[in-house]
Amino acid sequence: MSSDAAIQLLTPDGQLVSDDRTSEYLPWIEKLPESRLLDFHRQMVVMRRFDTEAGNLQRQGQLALWIPSIGQEGAQVGSGYAAAPQDHIFPAYREHAVGRIRGLDPMRLIEMLRGLSHGGWVPSETGNFHLYTLVIGSQSLHATGYAMGIALDKLNGNASGASDQDTDAAVLVYYGDGASSQGDVSEAMIFAASYQTPQVFFLQNNHWAISVPVERQSRTPLYLRGTGFGIPSVQIDGNDVLASYAVTSQGLLDARSGRGPRYIEALTYRMGAHTSSDDPSKYRENDEVAYWGARDPITRYEAYLRGKGVGDDFFSEVAEEAEDLAAEVRARTMTLQDPPTTKIFEHVYTDAHPLVDAQRDWLAAYEASFADDAGEGAGR
Repeated sequence: MSSDAAIQLLTPDGQLVSDDRTSEYLPWIEKLPESRLLDFHRQMVVMRRFDTEAGNLQRQGQLALWIPSIGQEGAQVGSGYAAAPQDHIFPAYREHAVGRIRGLDPMRLIEMLRGLSHGGWVPSETGNFHLYTLVIGSQSLHATGYAMGIALDKLNGNASGASDQDTDAAVLVYYGDGASSQGDVSEAMIFAASYQTPQVFFLQNNHWAISVPVERQSRTPLYLRGTGFGIPSVQIDGNDVLASYAVTSQGLLDARSGRGPRYIEALTYRMGAHTSSDDPSKYRENDEVAYWGARDPITRYEAYLRGKGVGDDFFSEVAEEAEDLAAEVRARTMTLQDPPTTKIFEHVYTDAHPLVDAQRDWLAAYEASFADDAGEGAGR
């Protein structure tokens, strides 16, 4: 459930919170242009509609699996917009909105979960948004290693150690409450603290590791784990897009400024299933789902915008854009073609390799044998 320790800038009914605890973060919101405030809502609404459409496509046999993120849009959109263009983002496998913010075509997610790609995308072509990671928690090690490289490169190339927020890069890594129980995450925090890496650990606590509730995973609030490793840590209301943006912005600023890693626990909720192969009604109570439904990040933020005078025309425009994206994704999905089997051999090594060449030739001959058998059968 919600926590008194969590930083909250917007109440569940969309009122801005101004007190001693929020004074550090409100300036991040006050300096945002109206266009960015509107973008927060646009991304949340459009990606939720995409999410719903992708789930429908899976149920209709068009995808092998779908991983919904409904309910977590506030945590993702706020933190995603906090990252600078030069920053590197290491997602888990549910950060669909963050990917779109960084320039990822949502169809790349469809292709991956339809089984048509080997990994998904090239990070340098998607705003330094790295690959989805299905090995739970391992992306925390990838992110920390990358952040160590950034710190060492800066040390070797800039003897003064001066920081430049416009060019220096930081790393933002996402994972869930279930992944926080993995040894990889603990090891990543050990190295991050030891090397004072420029990174932010962003834990989306959606309260369920498949069917295991968070209170069974940890007897203490998860943000305290970061403190135990010597990493300054904070808990936020993850369904508050403004808190997500402001606190992550401050964390990344600290990281780029040489102050070492930061840890954010975003309290949010997975409103749907863990994946399309899961049935959450088997292990969750309806009262819990209703509690979080009343704290929906989109409803809350719409109330905030309407309080600022944003009218119906904008919300209608966003709803239409969401429907257009859903229709486009469905149409493009229906035209997808299976890749050639030779694709799996293309990027194993940079240069030609005799073993890979031999395996490719063997597979080609094996596939051709089926055509030969069919031809002989037809001639009998």
